Amino acid sequence: MLNYIWLGLMVCAVLIGGWNGQLKEVADKSLEMANTAVVTISFALIGVMALWLGIMRLAERAGLVALLARALRPLMRRIFPEVPPEHPAMGSMLMNIAANMLGLGNAATPLGLRAMKDLESLNKNPGTATNAMCTFLAINTSGIQLIPVTAIAILAANKSTNPTAIVGTSIICTACAAVSGVLMAKFLSKLPMFREKAESGKREAEKNQSLLTPAAANEKDRVAVQEAATLQPMQWWGGVIIASFLLFFVFLFLRMVFPETFGLPIPADTAKQNIFIRIVSAVSLLSIPFLLSAIPLFALLRRVKVYEEFVDGAKEGFDVAIRIIPYLVAMLVAVGMFRAAGGIDLFSRALSPVLNLVGFPTDLLPMVLVRPLSGSGSLGFFTELVKQFGPDSLIARMAGTIYGSTETTFYVLAVYFGSVAIKRTRHALLAGLTADFVSVVVAVTVCRIIFG
Repeated sequence: MLNYIWLGLMVCAVLIGGWNGQLKEVADKSLEMANTAVVTISFALIGVMALWLGIMRLAERAGLVALLARALRPLMRRIFPEVPPEHPAMGSMLMNIAANMLGLGNAATPLGLRAMKDLESLNKNPGTATNAMCTFLAINTSGIQLIPVTAIAILAANKSTNPTAIVGTSIICTACAAVSGVLMAKFLSKLPMFREKAESGKREAEKNQSLLTPAAANEKDRVAVQEAATLQPMQWWGGVIIASFLLFFVFLFLRMVFPETFGLPIPADTAKQNIFIRIVSAVSLLSIPFLLSAIPLFALLRRVKVYEEFVDGAKEGFDVAIRIIPYLVAMLVAVGMFRAAGGIDLFSRALSPVLNLVGFPTDLLPMVLVRPLSGSGSLGFFTELVKQFGPDSLIARMAGTIYGSTETTFYVLAVYFGSVAIKRTRHALLAGLTADFVSVVVAVTVCRIIFG
């Protein structure tokens, strides 16, 4: 399906651009987006990828990933029955979902890419997305997030009297989107048109195996030996150190949520927040420092060679960032050309009469159409809506809810599948777009009920 969508975007961009007399803009945008894919996105990911994949390696070697997967095994087994309960992919996916929920975008993407690599190790047909991969992508494209930080920031910057009003509506929408995305992924996986083609996958698997270099084979064996090794038990004093470290962060958390209890002045922005917002904001702020320090400390106390293991994990960051370049270039160029040609405006005008009949605000349509394609583009549309209608208007709150509960589906698919060289995406795109559609419908409905 992605083949036809990509070709359709490219051809429609040229046809619409030629009709509108914007072929120069289309050509310029193609070169600009190719440069953006490589320089702005892929190269910028290298450092972040190296950092978080190094930390992820330490979490694996210390047994934290397996512990996390074991704790949530009943839920994960229902959602991902194809993945063995003790497989590292379970822990990787859980850490990615947790990072997304807390709004830790810089950590969520590397952890998600690591999860895709772990899922690929179970793939019997390399180059073809598995059911577990499609379900995982559906969860990611549903934009699971407790606090839509960016949307709140835009509303606050435009002098909204209650910028956090969209938190509740965003949580409702993202929950509905996640459930619908997973259910759609499960349903589509059973249809004949989306079944895996075992023969082609088998041929590609044999080809990939023949291309495996001795160095890569040795590395694979080394990792397998490491994972099979038994961890040294932590001494009693190690438990005391970990407990003390946790208590220190609990103290920091309480001081941020209840500053008045510790005799500290209450910041102006904190005073306007309710207790739920304070808690989530504190957790989001403390999460990255906690993970970057607690995981290496725990690994060291389990006698893991933290520096060596971190470096081994960080080496993967460069490889992954380079591997996704062709996929990013292909997708971002097609999307950029289509937008530059005026395709979004054309679709908006064509759909407006139908949306008026069902009561959908047509002012939201450009942002809704751009959201799965471009994060920066949809943010621009959202900002314009806030300025045009006011930060406390129904339209602005609908737009903020939609922005906070959806994702750039095409970008996510390009990056995640590109990291493991998946070319046949099967039903992942339909499941992701279903999550986006449900989120938009629920956002408009819920906002009308609450704010209308």
